[in-house]
Amino acid sequence: MPRTHRLTWTLVVPVKPLARAKSRLSGPAGPHRERLALAIATDTVSAVLRSSRVEGVVVVTDDPVAAPELAALGAIIVPDEPDDGLNPALVHGAAEARRLAPERAVGALSADLPSLRPGELTRVLDAAAAVPNAFVPDAAGVGTTLYTARPDAVFTPAFGLESRARHRDGGARELALDDVPSVRRDVDTIDDLRAALELGVGPRTASVAPLLPSARR
Repeated sequence: MPRTHRLTWTLVVPVKPLARAKSRLSGPAGPHRERLALAIATDTVSAVLRSSRVEGVVVVTDDPVAAPELAALGAIIVPDEPDDGLNPALVHGAAEARRLAPERAVGALSADLPSLRPGELTRVLDAAAAVPNAFVPDAAGVGTTLYTARPDAVFTPAFGLESRARHRDGGARELALDDVPSVRRDVDTIDDLRAALELGVGPRTASVAPLLPSARR
């Protein structure tokens, strides 16, 4: 069996229909909200695909605009056939990932990580490879940005309110790495976006951010 740090991965990224995405940014983003949501998802998927441990990305989405743009990056698009919320969508995407490449580990990653750095993601995935299930808490310390399962482990994501506690209570190992801020910096509010801009964001998000005056400190 290959050493654990040599595991390769397929990551599942859920992308809401853009009309419903980033609702907490409706005020600050105004008419640019959908464009911002797509930019953030595009930068996230692009960074994931540049990680040396990632060999595939499955995007679960029904959005007719996001799907072709993310497919053009190299992602596999899977429709949200369960249509029953986030976690069922992730389980559906992971089942497809395992069907296509059963030898790979799988993970569920938030689509709102515009600062994501491939090297930081690689370090996280190498740490996750050592245990059956693992997760990364978000910057606020309440939610989750990444949940993982080795090829021999059950994939049972518990995203949503208080997901950090629910993943921990479910037996997943919390990865408390100090040097991976871009993996933890998800964007739900204008303050989150400001923090992401300070870290540095991908080119698509960087092109939209100037349209939002409130994004500047």
